Amino acid sequence: MKGYVNKSKETKKNKKKLIKIIGVISVFIIGISIIFKIFIKNPAKNFKIGNNTSSQEIVDYILNISSYEAIIEVNVKSNKNENRYIIKQSYKGTGDNTQEVLEPSNIAGIKIIKDEKNLKLENSKLNLTSMFENYQYISDNSLDLNSFLEDYKKDERVKLEEKESNIIMQTSSEKQPNQHKTLYINKETGMPERMEIRDTNKNIAVYILYKEVSVNS
Repeated sequence: MKGYVNKSKETKKNKKKLIKIIGVISVFIIGISIIFKIFIKNPAKNFKIGNNTSSQEIVDYILNISSYEAIIEVNVKSNKNENRYIIKQSYKGTGDNTQEVLEPSNIAGIKIIKDEKNLKLENSKLNLTSMFENYQYISDNSLDLNSFLEDYKKDERVKLEEKESNIIMQTSSEKQPNQHKTLYINKETGMPERMEIRDTNKNIAVYILYKEVSVNS
């Protein structure tokens, strides 16, 4: 009878230990699941370039950028002349997209603010008409990195290649079939380096140099 009581106590102890172990394992699994979900939801934020980072990983990282800020140098070529601009870009999703002209000084301060449906210009003191005559691309989203990424995701004829220190992504805009875009990604940093937009005759119409890029998520 004594042995039976001892065995019963031992069984209860084993059950308690088993319950504790199951509880610890459950908490561990839940924790891992939460971390995994966060990482999948924000791949760009958790991504770090290393010696073993593949080109495909860098491309996936670029395609998953959802928020960024950049200072870009834009050269626009036409039959008559060539114009240079410095623009600050801020993209926080389709509902918050802003471009501010920093240079040249005569049009500095102009902001082009776009959301999902509307486009708004700020700085009514300047003569906007003359600016648009020389800078036709500022009124659409051709200069936006996110515009390129969306076109790349939708385009079935995209091209991807590597040359020396760059990964080169190419696409043609669905909205403007004759507009060919090429984005150069720096392999070491994983960041956009420059973008070329070509016209119908495959001549470079716009050349964008990314002077600063900050990915927020």
